[in-house]
Amino acid sequence: MNPELKIYEKLLQFPLFQGMSRAELMQVVAHTKMGFSKHAAGKRIVREDENCTHLYFLISGTMEARTTADDHSYSVVEQLSAPYIIQPERIFGISQRYTSAFKTATPCHFITIDKQEVMLLTETQLIFRLNLLNLMATETQRLARQPWRPVASTLRDALTRFFIRHTLYPAGAKTFYVLMKRLGNELRCTRQEISQVLNQMQDDGLLTLHRGRIEIPMLERLLM
Repeated sequence: MNPELKIYEKLLQFPLFQGMSRAELMQVVAHTKMGFSKHAAGKRIVREDENCTHLYFLISGTMEARTTADDHSYSVVEQLSAPYIIQPERIFGISQRYTSAFKTATPCHFITIDKQEVMLLTETQLIFRLNLLNLMATETQRLARQPWRPVASTLRDALTRFFIRHTLYPAGAKTFYVLMKRLGNELRCTRQEISQVLNQMQDDGLLTLHRGRIEIPMLERLLM
């Protein structure tokens, strides 16, 4: 198969390129400088607080993302599978740094586009520009609505919201490294209350409790 056609098919997986005609996307492939890389499992891709100078498109494999609280008292590790873009909203704005650390969980392939090429795409490709604006606007609107949501009616609902609010992608496997006392502080309740509800959720098969660690095999099941 023509190498450019392979890239074309890979890029179509990502929302930034959806809606482009074949001719437009082939023009992007032909005139945009892209990097291609393959990494073994366990390879660090970006570090937390590192400058965001590229867009990383995961085209095959699974990554592990770790996000840590500002005071380093708890963190969450989640599995993210292709196709996935690493924090595209961080390439512009007041803080152009990654908020999470990413490493490969399985062998992975990436396409990378540096910031200068991204800026060129926004100037020359209307659909790419609109897709990028829509992506950032959607994230802004989602965050703006959070303070207006009704207060959780039960501690179980509050725990579910805590787990979802602290993830990059609201589905799939997540591991929270957090003490029940800290969860109690976050949700304004006692450690005993947290323990009781988490054990109920474990009995329902939604998560597994370990010392200082909560494993959630499918985060989306918490909403069912």
